[in-house]
Amino acid sequence: MADASTRRAWADGTWTHPPVSAREDGDDLVVAAAASSDAWRHTAYGFVHDSEHALVAPLAAGTAAEVEFTADFSAQFDQAGVFVRVDAQRWVKAGLEYADGVLGAGAVVTDGFSDWSVGAVPEWLGERVRVRVSRTGDALIVRAAVVGEPLRLLRVAPFPASLTAAAGPFVAAPTRGGLTVRFHAWRTGAADASIH
Repeated sequence: MADASTRRAWADGTWTHPPVSAREDGDDLVVAAAASSDAWRHTAYGFVHDSEHALVAPLAAGTAAEVEFTADFSAQFDQAGVFVRVDAQRWVKAGLEYADGVLGAGAVVTDGFSDWSVGAVPEWLGERVRVRVSRTGDALIVRAAVVGEPLRLLRVAPFPASLTAAAGPFVAAPTRGGLTVRFHAWRTGAADASIH
């Protein structure tokens, strides 16, 4: 599997929705989420939320984007990771989400309606985490791990090579104000050569 190795400048991205604050601290970007920020469409909950804070730049077919971050997740649905956006109805968010008192790693894949896949990773709470999305053929491959450990496969989702997409770090805080996420790196490069 290839590593995304070119560091992208924070200034390269454009916010889907501006956060409460975003400030550079050395090489890091520290982002404070607005209360009630989220991304979701319809499924199970019956609402559409389109207020996540995602700093995105073009993600061409055959390329990958990844972020490293730390966060103090403590409230229901606190979340951060990588956001991949085609338009308001087609997007993917991948990373960590705190739900029902447990930290999970997974992805929400949305094409008109959202679906959510998640697995518990309570041992990642408070750790520096790496999340990677890779556009390979007709798929988006999502991987994540604590920095220094091998990446784990979280999701293989349909994502046609013909789509024009943008991706980058994101944060959302559906149930509270005050969530702050420290992004340590945003990198781009070649897509992973294979799924496994």
